[in-house]
Amino acid sequence: MFQTPPCPYQLTGHQYIDGAWRPGRSKRSLEDKDPFNGAQLLEIPLASIDDVNDAYQAADIAQHHWNKAGPAHRAALLTKLADVIEQRAEEITSWLIKESGSTRIKASFECHNSLKLVRECAAMPFQVEGRILTSHKPGEQSFVFREPLGVIGVISPWNFPLYLSLRSVIPAVALGNTVVLKPASDTPVTGGLLIAHLLEEAGFAAGVLNVVVGAGSEIGDAFVAHPVPSFISFTGSTDVGRNVGRIATGGEYIKRVALELGGNSPLVVLDDADVEVAAHAAVVGRFLHQGQICMSVNRAIVDKSVYAEFANLVAERVRALKVGDPNLPDTVIGPVINTAQMEGLLRKIDNAKTYGLQQLAGGEPQGLVLPPHVFADVPAHQELAIEETFGPILPIVQADNEEHALALANAGNYGLSSAVFTRNMARGLAFARNIVAGMTHINDITVDDQPNAPFGGEKNSGLGRFNGHYAVEEFTRAQWITWQPGGHHYPF
Repeated sequence: MFQTPPCPYQLTGHQYIDGAWRPGRSKRSLEDKDPFNGAQLLEIPLASIDDVNDAYQAADIAQHHWNKAGPAHRAALLTKLADVIEQRAEEITSWLIKESGSTRIKASFECHNSLKLVRECAAMPFQVEGRILTSHKPGEQSFVFREPLGVIGVISPWNFPLYLSLRSVIPAVALGNTVVLKPASDTPVTGGLLIAHLLEEAGFAAGVLNVVVGAGSEIGDAFVAHPVPSFISFTGSTDVGRNVGRIATGGEYIKRVALELGGNSPLVVLDDADVEVAAHAAVVGRFLHQGQICMSVNRAIVDKSVYAEFANLVAERVRALKVGDPNLPDTVIGPVINTAQMEGLLRKIDNAKTYGLQQLAGGEPQGLVLPPHVFADVPAHQELAIEETFGPILPIVQADNEEHALALANAGNYGLSSAVFTRNMARGLAFARNIVAGMTHINDITVDDQPNAPFGGEKNSGLGRFNGHYAVEEFTRAQWITWQPGGHHYPF
């Protein structure tokens, strides 16, 4: 039966603190703009340190009531939240397109994955398990309980703003915690304020989620150092993540941290791979959301025996990609997020040309839309191969053999995601297990995040794991409790 879509939310640009919408008290404001056409979406009075303090205090008070409400209550609200997201899918998708520069393909994918995440987490309140231990002391009963951490501070990025905010917020609240969320300044709505509206409509109590939109230079350090949160979940660049970790663990109040940071994900093509499948995967894995994904294929490493065929197939596919308006259903390449990002990408392209790299595809930018670029015969030490590009540029690196390909895949300081293509499953598994990365996919793209599978990286790609029972361990604490009937024999 056809249902009339709900009325769109009326966003005011206010902060969401203790269940109320109010303007931020900073003297600064933020102009939230569409990166494709420059249109202003909202003007947001930014949060001050006082607003951050109010948000944390509200979350602290609310947490005790929220945890005592019980798992059935939390599960029911999460189920309701999933229904709200499903009913508002087009509204959410539209906001992702106009605020984050997502193509309609990517925005629909992000909205759908967010819905799956919430539905999966609706069962999480009942997945918390304790243990009964065997005691070394006669007559003693020994238990391990898992309890919520309390208040969680979440700092989310701009590239998958809805999903990457919810990936921390939803498990946290499902397990009895409350949250203060600071979204990225480029995506304050889809990374924060829209989420607050969704939880408010679903019936979550005041203080369970609080959203503060503020400049990192004004409230960033205070957000992490505040005495209330016991856990900081950060997703973003490695450089900023280092500072978050330093403040969270080196100050007066030592906190737990989860850091999901940068990547330099390799896609490896061995000599027995289906080259056409691998080339298709490389194009999708690199150019989805203009390459602005931490798991994106940052470099293709290809055995020399199939290198030429692979490079030709990639170039052919890339030249056919539609570039332009992200709202059109067949657009693949939309705008990058902001001018600073574009300038950095253009510097890398100029450096690649100066270096003499062979360019197989490219084009001139139009506004913030950069056509997809492919460079061949990229040396392993060139910046396109060793740095996270975070844009629509694909370098192709040649490997002498399987051993060389593995060494190239493991080179560098990142270890988030990876992929290997081979027709031999045993060979693929052996190769995958020797890649130092949190995730490796055989005959698939590097971009994948499933709500029941561990998500996280090694080396400078971060700490901790998201999703499923891994999230249960991250967002709860173990408490050991014993019971003695009395009559102890102490030594004095």
